[in-house]
Amino acid sequence: MTSESIKTAIVTGGASGLGYAIAQKFVQQNIRTIIIGRNEQKLQQAKETFGELCTYIVFDLTNLAGIPALVNHIVEAYGRIDILVNNAGINMKKPFTDVTDEDFQQIILTNVTSVFSLSREVVKTMLPHGSGAIVNISSMTAQYGIPKVIAYSASKTAIEGMTRAMAVELSPLGIRVNCVAPGFIATDMSAKALDNDPERKNKVLSRTPMGKLGTPADVADAVYFYATEGARYVTGTVLPVDGGNSIGF
Repeated sequence: MTSESIKTAIVTGGASGLGYAIAQKFVQQNIRTIIIGRNEQKLQQAKETFGELCTYIVFDLTNLAGIPALVNHIVEAYGRIDILVNNAGINMKKPFTDVTDEDFQQIILTNVTSVFSLSREVVKTMLPHGSGAIVNISSMTAQYGIPKVIAYSASKTAIEGMTRAMAVELSPLGIRVNCVAPGFIATDMSAKALDNDPERKNKVLSRTPMGKLGTPADVADAVYFYATEGARYVTGTVLPVDGGNSIGF
């Protein structure tokens, strides 16, 4: 395979959790993958694990003013961007009345505004080629109500609406936009949270028809499908990867 035929992908938040699994899947499938995050040590470790097809950029995506230069730098270095995975996001667990305006705005800035800004700049570089795939990452919080995550719920519901609006506008121009909504996935973070709260863990498993947590690889496989030719006639959709949790009783 020549270097010209290797696709280039950006995965935000690619040094840990779901982003790590997505980046790993892409590299295994011979996609040049640029992981973006704030923690250089984690990014460096991921790059060393993934090998030469992976590079990293230390960047805080809430720095909206810096995003155009970031995208230009990537295009100058690699020629084009074929795939964008908007995975980076933050959560905050607080009772509704304790959430400050600043708390709310910070989550919207990270989870929604930065996704919009990065997507806009990447799309500008995809348009001349008439092709591209964008995959946004949503959550169960956009499928049904979960207490104490009001800002996160608002942000992920916005992501699903943005996915549909982007798809309608961009698909005629050759750019597909889809969304993966992970359910309860066994990451270090979720394992810690659920193991410390047996009642919550039982509730999660009891309403998941498959009766188990998903793995990061389950999400990575879904993202890979959306990002590649297998999904060439699929756009504007939200795919729950949740063991049936969103339809569970």
